[in-house]
Amino acid sequence: MKNINSLKKNRQFQTVYAGKHSYANRYLVMYILPNGLEETRIGISVNKRVGNSIVRHRVTRLVRESYRLNKARLKNGLDIVVVARPLAKEQGFFEIESAFLHLGRMHHIFIKESK
Repeated sequence: MKNINSLKKNRQFQTVYAGKHSYANRYLVMYILPNGLEETRIGISVNKRVGNSIVRHRVTRLVRESYRLNKARLKNGLDIVVVARPLAKEQGFFEIESAFLHLGRMHHIFIKESK
């Protein structure tokens, strides 16, 4: 399986946060910033308030899988940071994916599909 292009360094996260372009719903907060590259990168942040390490890693995997399954529909050249809220720990994959898609539509980061 191919690796997902991801944000790893704190400085990269801080740059996206500084862009101050975010939307939120009950489970996730999504920050978007154009990166000037040919690829879209994602960073996932899950705070200790969400739960212990097992719970945090589970939520991280759910968000990463939501991104992976919908990556082909995303515009290129974006840095995306997804922050999980405490209510996300009680949700399954479909709720997390739905929240991810909802925020993506709010940010208009999906490629328009021709009919």
